[in-house]
Amino acid sequence: MEFRRVNGLPPYVFAQINGLKAEARALGRDVIDFGFGNPDLPSPDVAVAKLAEAANNPRNHRYSASRGIPNLRLAMATRYKALFDVDLDPDTEIVTTIGAKEGLTHLMWVLLGPGDSALVPSPSYPIHLAGPGFAGAKVITVPMLDPGATTNDPGDDFFAGLVEAWQSAEVKPRVLICSFPHNPTSACVDLAFMTRLVEFALEHELIVCHDFAYADLGFDGYRPPSILQVPRAKECCVELYTLTKSFSMAGWRVGFLVGNAEIVAALTKLKSYLDYGTFQPVQIAAIVAMNEATEYPEQLRVIYQSRRDTLIDGLNRIGWDVRAPRGSMFIWAPVPEPYREMGSLEFSRFLIESADVATSPGVGFGEGGDAHVRFALIENELRTSQAIRNLRKALTKLG
Repeated sequence: MEFRRVNGLPPYVFAQINGLKAEARALGRDVIDFGFGNPDLPSPDVAVAKLAEAANNPRNHRYSASRGIPNLRLAMATRYKALFDVDLDPDTEIVTTIGAKEGLTHLMWVLLGPGDSALVPSPSYPIHLAGPGFAGAKVITVPMLDPGATTNDPGDDFFAGLVEAWQSAEVKPRVLICSFPHNPTSACVDLAFMTRLVEFALEHELIVCHDFAYADLGFDGYRPPSILQVPRAKECCVELYTLTKSFSMAGWRVGFLVGNAEIVAALTKLKSYLDYGTFQPVQIAAIVAMNEATEYPEQLRVIYQSRRDTLIDGLNRIGWDVRAPRGSMFIWAPVPEPYREMGSLEFSRFLIESADVATSPGVGFGEGGDAHVRFALIENELRTSQAIRNLRKALTKLG
């Protein structure tokens, strides 16, 4: 049987790791899981209480609005003004999405079609690489990081790759997908970098889609910039913001597309045919989270930074040289040289079997990922310290 939208998808290598985790746990082994970026921290109490209250009101059991109820879009506009000093019109420049993943996928349906192409950094979050293909478009990859770079952050090398990809493309790309802080590499950028992106997009008539999932997770004083802070960005840019990591509301599926009014209107029109929006009590609770739990993202950020420090310090202490990222909830760790020939999938398998530690193999994130594994900061400091002890015993070649 032919399934045209899915037959071309590469094997989902993470399923193999999940299978190994399940097998190990079935045998009673205590697997310390850094594999899936699924936040373990609770959602804000005020949001949970409001959800229960709103769910008890039968009026909220009816269909909602696919674009999001007005007060939710207003809360989003208020948050952007407070965080980034960016003015957004709740009626024309914001549409609610059922999480950023749904928003990005359907955005590609709006922006791309057969014969089009999109520029996507690689390695990247899998939906960034797959989303344009669902719309029938071709993906042109741009290396996210220079393999010889001394930092986790892109720079001139990224722009050189971007220019080369543009110039060599048979069909000039219509869309650039990017995400900073980046998943999986944890690459971070400053506002000057964003300004260069916007200038490049304006010059080449590109639409920039910035997935801003880790907007509130900057460390050591670093504050991730919104691309909409750049003058004229709204002429060519949209941004996806989500409550998943910022408020630890992963399962609630509350996201937003903000920015260029024409693009927002196009996605709003498409979604009016596809869904009736998130369950209304969830939207109401999300309003309360953004309006009344304004300090919660900072509390979460402190926890993630502490976990980052524990993991980075531990890995380096046992001889695994890993850089500390300035943002995201991930550590992008090079496979240690003595194990490099295994590749990331076999190395991840080895870590489960020999150390009861689960990671995500870099090969699952596309070209340029196979020399790394990704740690998600979803285990507390005690569990992380135990993982370091396990790794020290397993990674005998580190000396």
